[in-house]
This record gives sequence, structure tokens and C-alpha cells, in this order.
Amino acid sequence: MFYRKFLFGQDSGTADVIGVSAGDLYRPGKGYGFVAEKNRQEQERLRIPELNSAFDTVYWYRNADLSFIRENSTGCFLNSEEEIERLEALTGEKMEGERRRIPLSFKVDVPRQGNYKVTVVIRTGKPMKDVLIFTGRRRLGYRGNISSESAMEQQGNVPEEIVFRHTMMVNVCDIIPRGHTKRFEDKTLDITILAEQPKFSEVIVEEDTCPTLYIAGDSTVTDQSADYPYAPGTSYSGWGQMISGYLDNRVAVSNHAHSGLTTSSFRREGHYEILTQFAREGDFCFFQFGHNDQKLDSLKARGGYRDNLLRYLGECREKGVFPLIVTPIARNTWKGNDGSYNDLLAEYAQVCLETGQEQNVPVVDLHKRSMDFIVENGLEASKAYFFPGDYTHSNDYGAYYMAGLVAEEIVKACGSRREPEYRFLAECVTAGFGAWKPEAKIVPPAKPKIFEEVANPEEGALPLAEVDRLSDPADRVSVLDMIIKTVKFFPTNVYNDMFTDVVGHEWYAGCVECAYQNGMIDKGMVEDQKFFPLQSVTLEEFLVFAVNGYKSRRAVPGEVWDKNCAYDAKCRDFARPYVRVACHLGLVPPDGSEELARVITRGEAVTLCRKLNI
Repeated sequence: MFYRKFLFGQDSGTADVIGVSAGDLYRPGKGYGFVAEKNRQEQERLRIPELNSAFDTVYWYRNADLSFIRENSTGCFLNSEEEIERLEALTGEKMEGERRRIPLSFKVDVPRQGNYKVTVVIRTGKPMKDVLIFTGRRRLGYRGNISSESAMEQQGNVPEEIVFRHTMMVNVCDIIPRGHTKRFEDKTLDITILAEQPKFSEVIVEEDTCPTLYIAGDSTVTDQSADYPYAPGTSYSGWGQMISGYLDNRVAVSNHAHSGLTTSSFRREGHYEILTQFAREGDFCFFQFGHNDQKLDSLKARGGYRDNLLRYLGECREKGVFPLIVTPIARNTWKGNDGSYNDLLAEYAQVCLETGQEQNVPVVDLHKRSMDFIVENGLEASKAYFFPGDYTHSNDYGAYYMAGLVAEEIVKACGSRREPEYRFLAECVTAGFGAWKPEAKIVPPAKPKIFEEVANPEEGALPLAEVDRLSDPADRVSVLDMIIKTVKFFPTNVYNDMFTDVVGHEWYAGCVECAYQNGMIDKGMVEDQKFFPLQSVTLEEFLVFAVNGYKSRRAVPGEVWDKNCAYDAKCRDFARPYVRVACHLGLVPPDGSEELARVITRGEAVTLCRKLNI
């Protein structure tokens, strides 16, 4: 059985223990090391969140070094507070809202996929507040304070040195990362600490054969990545990556939920195949779907959705895996006419309850518990538990709270079951780490002015996957993808269901979400809540998208919007101000010679994007 012990900040003095210094960065073949900005930039695989700690810098810091790792006789550490102060001094701007931190991440190669018991030891001369330990793809392992009292209770050490020891169970498993269609083998294990001064003193990794709790689901459950400097209120998170914090080290969590998935696409896109390959008799599997199923006629609650659930349940039982159904988590959605809560998933939750009863399968009723929480708090107060501007996807506070509800429901649904395996899972639920509430205003990070970039339009082509299709008509989502990259935004990894004809598992859902969040989609482009993502784009429509993208990065003088131009009679009313700005920017000739109603090609769209000069 695999066993490794790492001692940080000093020579191990023995062949059985590996000494780690502050300069030991991870690289293939070495087998261990820290992951920081330098080696992440050098190694493409380290930039895939699902194969690593799922932490990466905010995009405007991508070429900067933020992690200055140091060492002393008690371990390797960095001073997160000092690094934030350094960044603020460099940019001349204060980071508003929550306190932000730099993570310290350590990576270890393991011989095979499976479960590993990980023990982290931190030696410190003073208490540490608000410590977070994540493992794998940003799954919570610990949240709380490190004090002499708690450490002495665990270790019996002298008060002069606080010795904190925490053991977690970590699953290592293959995955199909977002944006990829093929499966990636994964045999690495990541541990990340966030604190004022995150530190590693010792790490012990031992192979284990405990049961695994597999999770199948969508973006509300998945292991979401986080930007740093990190703040929990502005980090997307699924409850599936927090549930490990409520389970003891007798069971591991393997989360295969992904953004945009339905009960059909989870199987069709290959995620279920990975789960079934590694699941063993005596393991568990959660199924939570509904948010994306409800957009498809073929997956109505009492139709394809229920049929797919039944098939999953039967296949799990045949394999000796114990299934659990989770009702879909509620959204923060309210009716505008009377201000009452708008339950968009009631029918799907009811089908889960009915199916569980019919099939004698435990049901974790997260829908009711989460809806009760949202209704009790109200629209505005509930926003603190969702990503800013989002009503479907939780931030770290919300995911942690919802995972606590799931943990309580596991005990309720499994604690008195006849099967000892279900009772065992209920026994693995711990009391958790206590309440975690926002203590400051949640403010998304703002790009400092010092990092504003000016692109040179002569410096080569815009990213475009199918260069041999430049003569094809451009469609709306391809154009949005181009413009988003031109103005230096990034597609998001979630989708908020604002359009009925855009489903989250489509490749372009993140582009549509990003464009919507940044005001690139005028209401004149929408009809009956439909966006028509694959519709060919006219020159007029392209100019609307492009000008909205431009003004998200550059100011447009107010008089330009109102200044008459030669195209005024050729425009639809909603598009007229945008075309006027496009004339001002030189996207179309000022003499009115262009035909705005014509469909443009992909190649023309690329050429026009280069003219934006962001």
C-alpha cells in the first residue's frame, strides 16, 4: 500500500521521509511539490482546474507572481496578508469587500486512482483564524480556527508550540474536464490551505480502501474552481464540493457532477462511464438533476427525467452500489407581480420523492430545505449565499450551508434504514464546522487600472477553432465567443437559464452567460425569452454585440450615441445608437454604403473584431 510522509522546511534525516523546501515546485517525474504561478504557467496540465486544486489567479494577474513561499524550521508558508498589501501598493487600489487571500497548494503523485487518507500537520507559534483546507478539486476538508486549546486537545502538546493535526479522506479519479470531450487520467492529489499565513509542516498520504460516495449532477453540485486572491463570497461553489467537510474520514467523496448536465447528457458525454468503472460494491451514489432537464421536452419530470432516474437506480443496485436521490436545490427566484417565491422545480422535486418511495431508495430532500431557507431569508438576504448577480449558483457560503442541509437529510433518510450500509453513511456525518456567514460586503474583484491592456490589432488572429470555415455564415454564439475574447473576458463555467433555448451543457452556454452578465445582449435581440443562439448574424446585429463589448472596456462619449449618421434610416430602432457608435469606431464606412441587413461570414466577423482595438 502506498505511503508517503513529507517534512517541510527541514531535512528529513531519513529515507522514509521526504524533505520539502520552499523552492520545491511540482513537475512531472518529481512526484511532489508546490503549485504556484510559475510552474502553472509552464505546464499546460496544471492549468486544467479539474486535474488540480481548482485554484488559479484572476486573469489580470496571470503573468504575475503572487505566491512567495518561505520556510523555517517549523514548515513552509506564505504570508497572504503581506502579498495582498503588496498588490494593493502596486496597483494603488484597495481590494474592496471581503478579505482576500493567496492559497498555498501542494501536489503529490499517487500510483493509482482510489482513496487516500491525508493527514496535514501545522506547527505554529500563534493561533490561526479562519483556516480553510481543501483537497483535490477544491473539496472542503477543514474550516475553522487553530488554537492552543484545540491543538492540545488533539495532541497533548505544550502550549508554547501549537501543533494542529487533521486527517481527511481524498478520492483520486479520472475526469472529463469542462471544455473537453475526452477523458483525462488523473493520478495526482492536491492539498490547499488558505489562512493569513497558510503553512505546511507535515503531510502524510496513505492509500485506503474505504467506501466512496460518488456524485452525479449539474453545476449546482459540481466542484467549481475559484480565482485568487480568494474570497468565498465571489467564488462559485457546488454543494458537492462542500459535503466532504461534513463527513468523517471513513468515507471519501468522488464528485462527477458537471455544469449544464442533464440525466441524459451525464451518461451520453461519458461521465457516468467513469463513475461506473471505479465504483465498487458497497459504495454510494447521489443523483441530483433537474435544472437543465426542465428545459428539454424529452426530459419532462414525469417523462424522460423519471425514466433516466429509474435506469440509474437499477444499474447501481445491480452493481452493489447504494443509490440516493437528491431533490434539485432551489433557486433564489421570486414572482414580480406579488413578491411571492417562484418555485421553478416543484414538479421535478415531487417526482424524486415519488420515485424514492416507489423504489425504496433514500431521498435527500434538498429542494424543500433550501427553499425554506430562501423563503425565510427573503430575496435580498439570500443573495449573500449566491454568486453576485446569480440566482441559481451558490458561492462558497451558500454551498457550505446547503451541504450542511444535505448532511442533516442523510441522517434523516438513512439513519433508520434496514440496510447497514445506509446506516453507516448516516454515522459518517459529523457535526460540521459551525455557521459560516459573510462578514463583509460581497464585492467581485475589480481589474486595477494599472493592468488595463491595449491590444494591437496587427498582432495576429483572434482565436478561432475552425479556420477553414471563415467563409461560412457567422452565428450568434460564434460571434459572441469572438467578441468576448477580443475584449478580454472569459466564458463563465456556469449558465443561469436566462434564455429558454440555451441549455447549460452546450459548449456556448458559458459564452452566452458571460455576454449577458457584461451587458452585451440587448433586449432587442431577444424574443419570448429566446436568444436563437445558432441563428445567422446580420451586420447590424454584429455591431450591436461589438459595441456593447467595446463599451464594457472603453468609455464612449455620450454625444456619439445621439449623433445622426448615414445609416439611421437603415437600422431598427433599438440598433440605431449602436450603429452610430460603430461608425465612430470605424467598424463601418461613414458614407452609409454597407448593407446592414446582410448576413456576415465568420471571416468578416474576425476582421471586424480586430478593428475594435481594445
